[in-house]
Amino acid sequence: MMSQEPRTYFLFLFFFLSHGVASHSVPDSRQDLHPLLQKMAEEIIDGSYLNALLDLIQFQSSHGWTADLCHRILAYLNSRNVTFTIPSLQAAMENHLEQRLYQPQKLLEDLRDTDAQQFHTVMKCLLEDKKDLLELEDIVIDLGEIRKQALQSPGVNRSLFLITLERCFQVLNSLECVEILGRVLRGSSGSLLQPNIPEKLPQDLREDAFKNLSVVFKDLYDQTSAHSQRALYSWMTGILQMSFNATDDSVSWVSAENLWILGRYMVHLSLEEIVKISPVEIGLFISYDNATKQLDTVYDITPELAQAFLERISSSSFDMRNISTIHRLGLLVCFYNDLDLLDATVAQVLLHQMIKCSHLRGFQAGVQKLKADLLDIATENQTLNETLGSLSDAVVGLTHSQLESLSPEAVHGAISTLNQVSGWAKSQVIILSAKYLAHEKVLSFYNVSQMGVLLAGVGTQAFYGMDRRDLLQVLRSTNSLHVSDLSPAQKQGVLSKMIEAGDTTSGIVEIQGAFFKEVSLFDLRGEPGFNTTVLKEKELRRSQALFLYELLSKSTRRPEELLSTGQLVKGMTCSHIDAMSADSFLAHFHYFENNLSLLSPYQVNCLAWKYWEVSRSSMPPFLLAALPAHHLASVPASQCVPFLISLGKNQLDSLVLDSHKKNSVLRKVQQCLNNSIADEFAVDIVGKLLCHLPAAIIHSGISARAWATALHGLRDCPGLSPEQKAAVRLRLLEQYGLSRNWTAETMKDLGPFLVLFSGDELSSVATKFPEILQQTSFKIAGTLPPPEFLWAVFESVWNSSERNPSSHPSPGCHGVMAPSSSDIFKLAEANACWAPEDLLCMEEHTFIRSVELLGAVRAFSLPQLVTLKEKAVQVWDMPSYWKEHHITSLGRIALALNESELEQLDLSSIDTVVSLSQQTEWTPGQAKSILQGFLEDSGYSVQDLKSFHLVGLGTTLCAMNITEISLIKISEFRVVMARIGTLLCSIHILAEFKRKAEAVFGHPTKWSSSVLQELGTIAAGLTKEELQMLDKDLMPYFQPSAIKCLPDEIFKELSAEQIAWLGPENAAAVTPGQRRQLSLVQLQSLRRALDGANTRSWPDTPASARPTWAPSSGSPPGAPGTWGLWLGCPLLVIVPETMW
Repeated sequence: MMSQEPRTYFLFLFFFLSHGVASHSVPDSRQDLHPLLQKMAEEIIDGSYLNALLDLIQFQSSHGWTADLCHRILAYLNSRNVTFTIPSLQAAMENHLEQRLYQPQKLLEDLRDTDAQQFHTVMKCLLEDKKDLLELEDIVIDLGEIRKQALQSPGVNRSLFLITLERCFQVLNSLECVEILGRVLRGSSGSLLQPNIPEKLPQDLREDAFKNLSVVFKDLYDQTSAHSQRALYSWMTGILQMSFNATDDSVSWVSAENLWILGRYMVHLSLEEIVKISPVEIGLFISYDNATKQLDTVYDITPELAQAFLERISSSSFDMRNISTIHRLGLLVCFYNDLDLLDATVAQVLLHQMIKCSHLRGFQAGVQKLKADLLDIATENQTLNETLGSLSDAVVGLTHSQLESLSPEAVHGAISTLNQVSGWAKSQVIILSAKYLAHEKVLSFYNVSQMGVLLAGVGTQAFYGMDRRDLLQVLRSTNSLHVSDLSPAQKQGVLSKMIEAGDTTSGIVEIQGAFFKEVSLFDLRGEPGFNTTVLKEKELRRSQALFLYELLSKSTRRPEELLSTGQLVKGMTCSHIDAMSADSFLAHFHYFENNLSLLSPYQVNCLAWKYWEVSRSSMPPFLLAALPAHHLASVPASQCVPFLISLGKNQLDSLVLDSHKKNSVLRKVQQCLNNSIADEFAVDIVGKLLCHLPAAIIHSGISARAWATALHGLRDCPGLSPEQKAAVRLRLLEQYGLSRNWTAETMKDLGPFLVLFSGDELSSVATKFPEILQQTSFKIAGTLPPPEFLWAVFESVWNSSERNPSSHPSPGCHGVMAPSSSDIFKLAEANACWAPEDLLCMEEHTFIRSVELLGAVRAFSLPQLVTLKEKAVQVWDMPSYWKEHHITSLGRIALALNESELEQLDLSSIDTVVSLSQQTEWTPGQAKSILQGFLEDSGYSVQDLKSFHLVGLGTTLCAMNITEISLIKISEFRVVMARIGTLLCSIHILAEFKRKAEAVFGHPTKWSSSVLQELGTIAAGLTKEELQMLDKDLMPYFQPSAIKCLPDEIFKELSAEQIAWLGPENAAAVTPGQRRQLSLVQLQSLRRALDGANTRSWPDTPASARPTWAPSSGSPPGAPGTWGLWLGCPLLVIVPETMW
């Protein structure tokens, strides 16, 4: 806990002096006191307690400690007429040393003022000497714990890093100083290595120390900014060149050993330096055993540099077509360009080595082309069936028709290669799995265990048809790792088989990891074999955790056994927390703190109130954010730093969901900061709070000194506001100037911030650094960048690509510059910039190779999707001819299918429907067509549907009518309620699902917290009478999605007390429409819930409650499309912990 962290420093002094006071004989002079202890006593008198600690450590390391020393030191203090009481001395010591942890820049000043011997002691402590415990009679100083806490305190590792740079090389030998620097740097985020740091590094390091420090920099390469990489490279090469002492400029300083020392920094060598490397030295380097390992890590090498290295290697004695040489090339193989008259065997070796090319930072389009060229060579004079197992991951480039042409025997023979390849599209996996199973005939444990990544292509019905014992073996085997790749329907197919009715050994206990989250609450309630041991490796939904915690708490009396069991802490309710004694709560609080990400905002609120009641003086400050906002006003200025540190280590968005309350928290943060961040130490202290600072502070409150460190932290902020982004953009323009002057290092360091700039600002860099811009586009995949950024990426690809006018025979395509496969690959989300006519004119082979990529583009408009659908019809014929893999590959393109086209599809397989139901933008008519298409093509009636069918239908279930829902079998519905409870159906559909839920769990008045949590949005189908009858204790266990789905006229029927008990998360889910219907009293209750008020004292909680800060006192241990709007609920905001 934050309030306990600094105490390690001063506790030993307190005990030490207490020991002295307890003495019955006090010497009357200082004459026999060792000079070092006299110095320590003088430092205590002066208030230099850190220096006193260092002197004591030094004394103890070279002298024996005797009991009378305590009395002599106390006598010395008395002889100096300094009157100390133990409490006042303890408070003074505590305050000073605590402040040094909370004010790391002052710690740096103190360390600068230490004498040589004291500083030597600091450095030796950081080196982790074998003797980490100093024992003074019955007093123990834990130096290891002091070191650990110091290095974990924000800003302290920066102080230690800077002081080590300044003084260590003057006091210790360089090898020891390098070890200390490595330890401090490896424990940092990478922000310590700023571009100015190499200027502070010594230029005269011993050779062994230089090599060791180079290893540290190589290990931290990926955490280091591009500007810092360049500065460190310059420092390293400066030393290497000095030691070379060449008189002839034509002789390169880049020797084999120097290449090895540079490691990943070799990619910063210029072309001129590479071409000067002597053949002998490059040959010697390649012959090193560790050269391949080094070349495997040059992820950011460019094609120009790679080919220059290849040419130098070729100039040595190494034969570039020798298999042994190819094995040594590492990532250089990704740029191999000597393909003339290449042997098929060598091509296959190259393809095998190119598996590692996926690690390259960019240039993947060129890699794909090289693989395609090698694939043609490797299969020359042979069929695909004959060479399939020797083509490595180049097989990912095979088209649907090529895969379909493979024989089942060929796929079976190559399965050991195919099952390990990464990068398969789902449609390819479907084809290959079908081929493999066509050879095997029967789906058994053995052949499933051979499938690896292809397991996801096995049909749901096939899983359900497997022998149950085989399925159990699959889940127990290493192949269970690939079970996570299965769709929800496939997982439910496996579960259905394992827990079929009448089977007394369900095997639920055998299910591990994330797959366990698929088990229904209904099935859990019927399983007798649960204990804390079997739950350790299982992931839990909150409803499962609520049930299991309640179940196991009846037979387990030791809280630590429950709290340390996997994710079981998710299920601890406020009543469980309240029932803990003060001592037990404080002793076990670290379990909660270590699993904070698993806790709901309501649980955190309960923890905060419990801590407030039992030990508010030692309360971790971040918990104040979970209490009503008025508690923040009482944080004194002296406690601002621990408050900021504690809050900055946690996710504010998870602690505070209400915007008004969050503003209150941030006002306190700004008050503590005095609306400014003066230096990099302050950046360390605020931590993740940096992401929430207002635009005004970002623009003018962060000093120039702090900006580089702040920018490093801002890169990781997930959701900056438009105002914050604008402020960051202005600061970046101030820092780097106009975009036309940016360097490659600037582009790399800007990274995700490139999306903040206008089209005009990006236009110059799109031409100058097209590859870096495209790399940035790939790195931010999964987000939807602004159109200006997409157009800049599009421009960079357009300008750097060679293309010819389309030769497509369609009318209107003459002269159109249609996209190529390479263009589409490079553009990713920027494919949205193609005009519909460009897309329509693309070559058929381009569409076939790129359809999956195009189907993943989220920014496509409806006209573009319609054009791509028309292209699919051109290439594959009418929808009635499309197979499962065709439909699966369409992605969002399928949204352009109209109702009659959807009716033409073959939807007999639930797995085909799964691929369609993954899209969330269907209109009601389209959804109904998919639903009816499945029922008609599969031959199932609604009453025949299995649980895995219900899961696979997904959002299309919302297109059912009430009569159809009533026909669903209860036995199938009850095991997938949690999945159905994630759907945002219209309220009358949810009401019908609720009626079915009553058949499983009884009348709503009998529902428990786990049941309500399990039901999700289904609970929104409660009538106003049923809602009013719910106990207030259940209100926090509605899912936020259910609260959003409650009709306004139903929600207003909740009592003021029920609303007050919603908890912070559910209160934040209340919609504006629901809020408008509430009375003044209800609104006051909602405000209390949002604020985190203590519901246990409802309605009378004193607003004046304030914390009593006693920091020195001891403490006990311890952009969905508009098509989705037909659904009955508002579209959800992401909440801290999702359902699945």
